[in-house]
Amino acid sequence: MWNGADTPHAQALRLELDWLSRVLDLRLEQHFRQDGELLERAPPPPEPPPDSELAAWVHDLPLDLHGRLLLALALAPHLRPSALDLLFMRNQNLERGFTEFGGIKAQAHGGFLPTGETAAFLLAGDRLRDRLALLDWFDAPHPLMAGGHLRLDTPPAGEPRLCGALLLSGEALQRLCTGAADKPDYSVNFPAKRITSTLDWDDLVLAPEVLDEVNQIRAWMTDGELLMRDWGLARALKPGYRALFHGPPGTGKTLTATLIGGKERDVYRIDLSMVVSKYIGETEKNLARVFDQAQSRRWVLFFDEADALFGKRGAAQNANDHHANQEIAYLLQRVEDFPGVVILASNLRGNLDEAFSRRFQSMIHFPMPDGDQRLRLWRGMLHERHLGADVELEPLARRYELSGGAIANVIRHAALAARRQGRDAVNQSELRAGIARELRKEGRTL
Repeated sequence: MWNGADTPHAQALRLELDWLSRVLDLRLEQHFRQDGELLERAPPPPEPPPDSELAAWVHDLPLDLHGRLLLALALAPHLRPSALDLLFMRNQNLERGFTEFGGIKAQAHGGFLPTGETAAFLLAGDRLRDRLALLDWFDAPHPLMAGGHLRLDTPPAGEPRLCGALLLSGEALQRLCTGAADKPDYSVNFPAKRITSTLDWDDLVLAPEVLDEVNQIRAWMTDGELLMRDWGLARALKPGYRALFHGPPGTGKTLTATLIGGKERDVYRIDLSMVVSKYIGETEKNLARVFDQAQSRRWVLFFDEADALFGKRGAAQNANDHHANQEIAYLLQRVEDFPGVVILASNLRGNLDEAFSRRFQSMIHFPMPDGDQRLRLWRGMLHERHLGADVELEPLARRYELSGGAIANVIRHAALAARRQGRDAVNQSELRAGIARELRKEGRTL
């Protein structure tokens, strides 16, 4: 929340935008005098406060004069839009704006929005070699682009590459202004939600062989980069790790995915109902928004009920079928090319596309818990002080085959029944009534 404080981040950005204004004044002066010296006479960039996020970027990425100007240009519309108003000036000979200044006029924003052409004016002028170098930067080798902080928007079909808008990511703006990363949440334009849990690994009840498979994923997250780089596995393996969790509902797939992220990485669950669209091209756009942000932020992506999206492709009977198969192929490719961890969950392994199933590094079956595991679940979820004198958990655990999710529902039902009668402990009959409710959902009886 904004508190009006003059933080090191604000001080750094003020200095940077002051410097951008001076460089822009110089470039305009050079342009109208037809002076070809460009940035050789530019004032040096300021030294940002050492505790600022900008100082960390300058040191870590690292950023030279050209990189800092590019970043400052992208920041200006957000933090000092009037700094670019000079670029609205008209060419009196042609009675329109100057082509070389680039820029676009937004629908709501009254200021000048820089494009790749604006960046080329600032950094390259008429020098073809510098312009070519800038084009190369926008194809991702530059750390600002490779890290997902800046990008050049795709121009309309048939128009020059550099007429695309120069866009600063929301995360980059948040971090540079506050030092903290923005964590986007579920919305119409962002079909994913960050998932967390107050539980930890001690609360997760899995068979030893399942836990061993899960620990393989955790090991890859810790040592994967080392293996790819120092062991030379990058020559034989594609980056990233893809895992399939399959098994009945309530067996711990979602909790496991959440815990895998740990404290170091956020886990985002993809809302498939928002990803899939009846409009051609919209599915790809919706999913691309998530993947593009996830790649730069090292998120773990979790596709729950993934067979709805990555299911078997049928033969195309009409144009709609053909389009649907094209969408699935695109999505499978994005998942396969993602350099991070992707987890897909399905109740039935056989529902997934066979061609994609072969691309998983792990396929982990989450079975229904056995009697011992069910007893651990009962005891872990229901504290001893809330057990009535007649409650015997072991017979319940041995007799009734329930998933962890179903056991949680039973306990909720029994706890509510007890509280409605003013008690702080559940009795055996309330637990059995809750079990009966869960069994009826599955067409079973006590």
